[in-house]
Amino acid sequence: MSASALTALAAALTVVTAVPAAPHPVPVTARAETPVVYDDEAGGNANADDPAVWVDPTRPGRSLVIGTLKEGGLDVYGLDGRRLQHLAAPPAPGADAAPGRFNNVDLVYGFELNGRRTDLAVVSDRGRDRIRAYAIDPAAVAAGRAPLRDVTAADVAPVFAASEAEVDEQTTSYGLAAYRDGDDAYVVVSQRERSRLRLLELEDRGGRVGYRTESTLDLPTSFALPGGTSWRPCADPGELPQVEGMAVDQEEHVLYAAQEAVGLWRVELDDEEFERPELLDRVREYGTPWTYDEVEEECVLDTAHDPGLGGEHLSADAEGVTVYHGADGAGYVLASSQGDDSFAVYAREGDHAYLGSFAVTDGTATDGVQHSDGATVVNVPLGSAFPKGLLVTHDGEATPADGDREGTNFKFTRWDAVAAAFPAPLTVDTRSFDPRDAD
Repeated sequence: MSASALTALAAALTVVTAVPAAPHPVPVTARAETPVVYDDEAGGNANADDPAVWVDPTRPGRSLVIGTLKEGGLDVYGLDGRRLQHLAAPPAPGADAAPGRFNNVDLVYGFELNGRRTDLAVVSDRGRDRIRAYAIDPAAVAAGRAPLRDVTAADVAPVFAASEAEVDEQTTSYGLAAYRDGDDAYVVVSQRERSRLRLLELEDRGGRVGYRTESTLDLPTSFALPGGTSWRPCADPGELPQVEGMAVDQEEHVLYAAQEAVGLWRVELDDEEFERPELLDRVREYGTPWTYDEVEEECVLDTAHDPGLGGEHLSADAEGVTVYHGADGAGYVLASSQGDDSFAVYAREGDHAYLGSFAVTDGTATDGVQHSDGATVVNVPLGSAFPKGLLVTHDGEATPADGDREGTNFKFTRWDAVAAAFPAPLTVDTRSFDPRDAD
């Protein structure tokens, strides 16, 4: 569906019937974590954000976790959390230009590159408004060498900006999710400070990875309320309600996108086009009046006049989204409820019923997860450490703190530990879906 076909969408949203309020999030603890990175000059301006898991084709226990560090670039970790490789973001091309800034990462398995099936890590470069691609070499993993190398085509154009001057204004590429459809590979990219999504098809350009635009979708920026009024989500002047966290159901080709101050959307992807969006759940703050405090440069919610139109399961911002695939359409959609440090779980099938929430809390080996931006889940066994699947979550407040430095990292949690924490345990299904073979 084109952007122009959605002009009347805000008045015609479909929302799944609310379910009774869930109990408090159930607690789980992480098994491992990555080194803390710091968003200051001494730390290389590294700020962990979004993870992806690459499954090794011959020895799953040797699989990798790849994490974005914004201006700090990209890190590659083993399943014990140890850093195996670091890749820098591209430098600024000029004195007044923005440097590369890696926001989100996802995996494409078996992309045909220069006549060979190649696994790719694809990254949204928010700083330069490009998509970067990195080939993953299983032989290098086995030999203990650095496994990723940049295979981005030199001529890739900005995803959203019409010129390099617009790139430097930074309404650029933001969230990213990838999927395959047969031999073709696609990425969905969101735009920073806007409500626009763009569907790109990856292509081989002489042994390097490029892309072309297939479809564009503008999500609503204002919403009709009862009584004939309308509401715009809280935002800084000139900004629109953006999307960052996204995931694609690899079997059904359905996009789940978290519009941070609005809620969780479901969008079918059919014939390389976005179909009509459906709002599955709203954040608690939906519909609440607000004012902008120019002195503090922040929005102030008027909670005393909350009309009660919001949901019960997501506290703004709605962030990282990931899909757990089970047999015959079963499984789960997980979304980070950043405002209360929890993760909401919805059924993957049917009306996407809300099933409960969990929080990654302090344990003996790791601290808990706060303000999580990104998450990813893998159902297949990954060696002795994660024999029934792995959930990786960004931690926006890694502790213990190093003075006033802002520390972040990634936490690794056994999926079966998450599943068993629920009063009615979630499914653990290690056989019915293989992320390496999904299309």
